[in-house]
Amino acid sequence: MKSKKEEAINKKKIGYNCAQAIACTYCDLANMDEETMKNISQAFGTGMGTLEGTCGAISGAAIILGMINKNPRLTMQDIRKIMNEFKSRNGTVTCSELKGINTGKVLRECNDCVGDAAEFLERILNEKNIELEKK
Repeated sequence: MKSKKEEAINKKKIGYNCAQAIACTYCDLANMDEETMKNISQAFGTGMGTLEGTCGAISGAAIILGMINKNPRLTMQDIRKIMNEFKSRNGTVTCSELKGINTGKVLRECNDCVGDAAEFLERILNEKNIELEKK
């Protein structure tokens, strides 16, 4: 399976917020055009509404899972897996803690958070036998 992880990181580097970087990279799997997905996911950056809550990259993955699963129970199970893996790797899923806002100690840079979310999302997509490349 070809990974889109680098594509997601590159979107972040060119100005997409973390949620948009993930959601727009995988929007074809949700049968949605990139411009629409960019608009849908715009408020989820910087921990939703710039309040530095849950990492936007995780929110972007949640959007994609909801669009693919179309089943709240499955989506909650899948995003919980991503959040647990993300927290295990990074110590937290909270944007302000990842950025070290109160501590001055950055736990994970945004580009790396996007890469992590992409990796964990792709693992779940692979389990569901979802091809990353639309034919």
